[in-house]
Amino acid sequence: MRGVFVDANESLAVIFERLNKPGDPPVRINRDPDIKSDQMPALLDGAEIVVIDHTALPTDVARRCTGLKHVVFLGTGARSYMNPDELAELGIEVHLIKGYGDTAVAECAIALMWEAARGIAKMDREMRAGNWLREDAMQLTGKTLGLIGFGGIAAEVARIALGGGMRVIAWNRTPKKFAGVEFVDIDTLLAQSQIISLHLLLNDETRGFITRERIAAMKPGVILVNTARGAIVDEAAMIDALKSGHIRHAGLDVFNIEPLPKDHPLTKLQNVTLSAHSAFRTPEASENLIGAAWEHCRRIVKG
Repeated sequence: MRGVFVDANESLAVIFERLNKPGDPPVRINRDPDIKSDQMPALLDGAEIVVIDHTALPTDVARRCTGLKHVVFLGTGARSYMNPDELAELGIEVHLIKGYGDTAVAECAIALMWEAARGIAKMDREMRAGNWLREDAMQLTGKTLGLIGFGGIAAEVARIALGGGMRVIAWNRTPKKFAGVEFVDIDTLLAQSQIISLHLLLNDETRGFITRERIAAMKPGVILVNTARGAIVDEAAMIDALKSGHIRHAGLDVFNIEPLPKDHPLTKLQNVTLSAHSAFRTPEASENLIGAAWEHCRRIVKG
């Protein structure tokens, strides 16, 4: 049994090679992070395992990947790139990697939250243009942070925020407990939170979860942070709320279209901080990620 890492950037390729152990299944590394989906059948050339970082694998393309039985997806958000249910009908199992970057993503969410409260990026842009801009910021100590979804990343955000003197409340689809965090219903969270951070997986139930109505139910002047998936939010409604000031500031690491086009409406708004889907990108998280990918490959070969 053999595999192909089809879309490795250089840093991940180096780690993948270094973590290779004697007796591991042969996995060829394609050092091109910008391949197209329709190149997949030729690149795999009959391999049973494909390791995928971020390239889409439509079902019709997977059908042409002769011999493919396993997809090792580098992360948890495979549904943004493929349909695991349809792949299962083709006899292809999708393997996810959880927890590898919980701290990295949480620290990015906290950074976006603090930037949104202080407006540092806006001041930086203005000063480079010769303008001395100073505005009142939001002090976060004592403020209420609402976490929508409560997995490993949200738990890390809660840990950091509680240490910073914030009140933390959370809503989750299934009951959870975490020291110092009050779990509430979604309506209470929207009504009480001065900062809201999204931590839901994207699936059929969560797509569009932050509707126009739920945005309207948020406190006026709320800060919204999204390091989860862009499609969780009604983007048009969020943009309208940013323009009106109902949302004070949005810190966004994920978008409906990636890379974000330079003429996208979000790029025209001053009260948005944009990050290029990079919350998970730290050496520590990459090491965890690739180590887990190798473990998947070893387990698959052992049956």
